[in-house]
Amino acid sequence: MKWILGLLCLMFLVLFHELGHFVAAKIFGVKVESFSIGFGPVLLHKKIKGTDYRLSLFPLGGYCGMKGEKDFQKAVEEKLPEIQAEKDSLYGVHPAKRALIGFSGPLFNFIFAILAFTTINLIGFDYYTYSNKIILPDATYENASTAARDAGLLSGDEIIQIENKEISDFSQIIEQISIRPDEDIKIKVLRDGQILEFTVHSDMDKSEGSGKIGIMADTSTLTQKKSEKLNFFEALGKGFTDSFEYLSLTIKSIGILFKGVELQNAVSGPARITDMLGSTIQDGFAASAKIGIISILNLLAFISISLFFMNLLPIPVLDGGIILIAFIEMIIRKKINPRIQYYIQFIGIAFIAFLFFIGLFGDIKYFFKR
Repeated sequence: MKWILGLLCLMFLVLFHELGHFVAAKIFGVKVESFSIGFGPVLLHKKIKGTDYRLSLFPLGGYCGMKGEKDFQKAVEEKLPEIQAEKDSLYGVHPAKRALIGFSGPLFNFIFAILAFTTINLIGFDYYTYSNKIILPDATYENASTAARDAGLLSGDEIIQIENKEISDFSQIIEQISIRPDEDIKIKVLRDGQILEFTVHSDMDKSEGSGKIGIMADTSTLTQKKSEKLNFFEALGKGFTDSFEYLSLTIKSIGILFKGVELQNAVSGPARITDMLGSTIQDGFAASAKIGIISILNLLAFISISLFFMNLLPIPVLDGGIILIAFIEMIIRKKINPRIQYYIQFIGIAFIAFLFFIGLFGDIKYFFKR
């Protein structure tokens, strides 16, 4: 059951992305020939105002078929100096419009993330966490060396600030440390009524790409906390800030990949993402409907922001590639030779294939371990 739920969530995210392309194409005068829920053989379809709306067999997203998408392939095969296209086709409109059509898919993913975080902030939620008091491993294991101990932190210290961000509980400590692997981190603690500042150089967990400084929570301080319920405009504003914070985290995470992280663990394939989504839904709703809704919205928002960023990379087979080519054509004020575009695409295909196989290998390893 969880796999079905996970697939439905993935399908929704892809469809929302394609809906962005659909809306932009309609606005900028590109004829949308087909819009499908799912891939593969068409089960049901109905043509409305020139667009064939379809329900297809495989529920793995969907697609928005625009007029002229195959003009590029035709130009390459016939060795034409430029793509010959009609005015209401993808390559027939002004490059600026084509760039906006390409951008609209990722934009819709980002809009969904904002709406998801807004909904979470409207609902409010309870969560359990430990206090900001820390315990070092040497309290249990004599002379255990950790980054925190080496920097001068002691068991019983209360971490009140990390890199100028106020800290009130242990979950916030984990959040701030994990996104700063192999970095000098400024940490303020409260010790015997005095505020002290330390610089701790974090370690990097190469299996996860996260930062660690070697501290534990004081498990005697478990407390229940409530997030503040916000009115609509406050929730919307926080939805924007939450989305940009997640985007910043996503960009930072990409940089961490080049620090020696085990890619098969850091890059998830579709099987692992589907399993994660399904498990989140099942576990969340098993606790309560409220927790289930918040858990799935939070995860979907994070995946949506990842899709937003990844699709904007200037790689020819992605939306970012379409935008890049369109910008180049606007600058040089002429169409790029299709053969040049064709050769450039190999870079994009190689990159996507690399990520696919890394994700697939990671998925296989993940499920075998389980």
